[in-house]
Amino acid sequence: MEFSGFVFSAEDSFSVQQRYRFITDAARYLDEHGYQALWTPERHFQEFGGSFPNPSVLSAALAQATSRLHLRSGCVVLPHHHPVRVAEEWAMVDQLSNGRTGVGIASGWHKRDFVFFPENYQDRKAITLQGIADLRRLWAGDAMEFKGVDGEMTQVTVHPRPIQMEIPIWLVSSSSPEVWKDAGRLGLNILSLLNNWEALESNIVAYRQARADAGLDPAAGIVTTAVHTFVGDSNAEVKALVEKPMKQYLSEFVKATNDDKSISGNQARVVSSEEKEILLQAVFDDMFEKRAMFGTVEKCVEFARRLQKVGTDEVACFIDFGLDFDQVLAALPKLDEVKAVFTSDQPVAQAQPVRQPKHPLSWYYQRESMGV
Repeated sequence: MEFSGFVFSAEDSFSVQQRYRFITDAARYLDEHGYQALWTPERHFQEFGGSFPNPSVLSAALAQATSRLHLRSGCVVLPHHHPVRVAEEWAMVDQLSNGRTGVGIASGWHKRDFVFFPENYQDRKAITLQGIADLRRLWAGDAMEFKGVDGEMTQVTVHPRPIQMEIPIWLVSSSSPEVWKDAGRLGLNILSLLNNWEALESNIVAYRQARADAGLDPAAGIVTTAVHTFVGDSNAEVKALVEKPMKQYLSEFVKATNDDKSISGNQARVVSSEEKEILLQAVFDDMFEKRAMFGTVEKCVEFARRLQKVGTDEVACFIDFGLDFDQVLAALPKLDEVKAVFTSDQPVAQAQPVRQPKHPLSWYYQRESMGV
């Protein structure tokens, strides 16, 4: 099982330039210590993830600071872009990195982000799948026709030609079984958050079966699971260290979700500050124990073993969620110890089963907005 880094932080007391310097320093570290990739997202018009409007630009910069690390978009929201433009930008990154690119693709959800192509919102999922088909053809060098001025069809071929013959694509999903099945039948990899262990395991099974039903090797697709990560000397110390920034991070995440609800015309129920704190504490406690790689090397190894057991091929570690950048970088050698268990040739012990609550708190991310 491979390990990668993932950056996707809300805005905080650091300047944007400080954040970009941190990402560059982190990329250099990951590059030098045998990590598979660094993932960067696409986000627009709000503080949560607001440093990442274009992952191709950031990846092009990181290509100059690294030599072997793969540089991937945590997502390109394809309905926001013309597929020709996506192919051109990432072909440039592929050249600059000597063939180290990969692209995670999502259909988008935040209505405000669709100012680029508002007409794409309603059919965004179908547009995403068609865009992937176009992107693959353009990457392969096919000449394609697109509507130009006055509706005239215009033939284009993408330049520069990329290094890789095929573009590695991950379809991004949280829990939708249909997205997993689409990824399988189309021969795509898949990138997912860990919201619920049972859903993750069943979706991986469905993904492998969809690949088999399409005549593809079911084991060949890469399942990448993204989890918040911090490894330290003791579980108590790590919990005390990450609690405040994680609760702020979760609060920003929910605020971003509620902003979209407001744009959609759905009014969120206003809750008191006391209710908000109770919810955030419950979600944090659940994440720390069951859905994040937080704690000692031993605790995190067991967590990673469980990810491997359910079928994860790559763990993408969210490393920036509000901690001081120097703290994050100083803790990476501990993550190296976890990684070493899985990237060596030694057999990996079976994970111990973890009891799940009757109503897991992943509902928090899937519920209707509650105004927190």
